[in-house]
Amino acid sequence: MNKTLAISILLAGVLAVPVAAMAEDSDADRSNPKAFVKDSAITTAVKAQLAAKHINSLGNISVDTDMDGIVWLSGTAHTQDAIDQAISITRATEGVKSVHSTLTVKKDD
Repeated sequence: MNKTLAISILLAGVLAVPVAAMAEDSDADRSNPKAFVKDSAITTAVKAQLAAKHINSLGNISVDTDMDGIVWLSGTAHTQDAIDQAISITRATEGVKSVHSTLTVKKDD
């Protein structure tokens, strides 16, 4: 009887370990999808604002957002005014904490 009880307890413990490990892993990964969705929402909002002001037609501007709400603008614009306007629009977008720009002026040939 004691042997059967000991085996049952041991078996229950062995079966419980993977369940506990899965619960711990899923809790650790929950923040990543939320952060990704937040970052994507900020990127989409910035792109929508730039499109509404027709900034993209003035050059080739890429937008990326990190998990801290920092937006990175890269690419080219036709004038410095377009770059300044893109940065200003980005800063005014909800959720943006700061803006880093590597935009450069590229004149049409």
